[in-house]
Amino acid sequence: MGVIFLDNAATTPLEPRVREEMIRMMDNFGNPSSTHLSGRGAKVEVEVVRKRISKILGAESGEIFFTSGGTEADNMALFCSVRDLGVKRIITTTIEHHAVGHPIEFMVERGEVQVQYLTLNEYGDIDLIELENLLKNGPKTLVSLMFSNNEIGNLYPVAQISTLCQKYAALFHSDTVQAMGHLPINVKDVHYDFLTCSAHKIHGPKGIGFVYVKSGLKVKPFIQGGGQERNLRAGTENTIGICALGKAFEIATNEMAQDQKKVEALKTRVIQEVQRIVPGVKFFGRSAELDKSLYTVLSIAFPKTGNDMLTFSFDMKGISVSGGSACTSGSNQGSHVLRGLGAWTEDYQPVRVSFSKFNTQDCVTGFIQALEEIYAITPAK
Repeated sequence: MGVIFLDNAATTPLEPRVREEMIRMMDNFGNPSSTHLSGRGAKVEVEVVRKRISKILGAESGEIFFTSGGTEADNMALFCSVRDLGVKRIITTTIEHHAVGHPIEFMVERGEVQVQYLTLNEYGDIDLIELENLLKNGPKTLVSLMFSNNEIGNLYPVAQISTLCQKYAALFHSDTVQAMGHLPINVKDVHYDFLTCSAHKIHGPKGIGFVYVKSGLKVKPFIQGGGQERNLRAGTENTIGICALGKAFEIATNEMAQDQKKVEALKTRVIQEVQRIVPGVKFFGRSAELDKSLYTVLSIAFPKTGNDMLTFSFDMKGISVSGGSACTSGSNQGSHVLRGLGAWTEDYQPVRVSFSKFNTQDCVTGFIQALEEIYAITPAK
């Protein structure tokens, strides 16, 4: 069968229809900032994608700004909020993606902003009462809470969070990189000030994404240079990437319901089979609860039994999984997300299995067979 790829929270395979769109755009080499025919043609392509994305999100086209990916988009939202919008305090958690956590730490070290971290229980849940109590008092605030956690899959109550932010005149930034294209997101239904997206999480190419910036926010250029992206993000537009992002986003949203049904069946089977095979197995966060987690992510807590290299063992059997976020895979400090869940996690070894629409029941069968072999259990007849 070859390699079975079950690390889709890190990145996803390129959609064939997206590849075709990229090939089409390779012949449209014009600079969108040029005023001649070739430039105008490229500009039209960019703006068509901008309108397509904004329509799906319920936004205005002028609220979508293309970036190099989710990290830049998150950085833009955070740094511009503090620099341009008078934010003096950020409320967040310790289990946000490093694209959020590290910029906040950087600004705190420079004395530019203060941070308050919400208390988490052992499942990674936040307390909305605590959030409201914090919002009642304090300086101009940005609440930065992700839509779904990239390691444990937890879904945050973004609608309630947004309501609290509006009630107390706080800005709301949500890192939606892992959820965008997998779950419905509409800025007419829930008020956001900033949202983020990265194409390679939805079967597009790496190196392209966007940030949604609510109209009326007076944000200055994040990258200095030319006047691209309405003078907010300088640099010649990545027309191939932008068109690929647009195609990937359109496919993901149009086919979301059928993809979710298929992937949830895969995730459910893995949960059941892992519980059958491994005594004492648990799951990190809410990842095994379909109504409380992103359907593409399952974080398995294997009891430590002497094999401290489960992900390597799976890799040797042709199964690509991870121990957590790919962004921290080279760190010897372990996952900051799992540390945020409490001391109990130290007794368990994490294996994150993350799915995409291109996975099949045969992929799950391969994973289960590998797990049985690793645990020296004879496969069921």
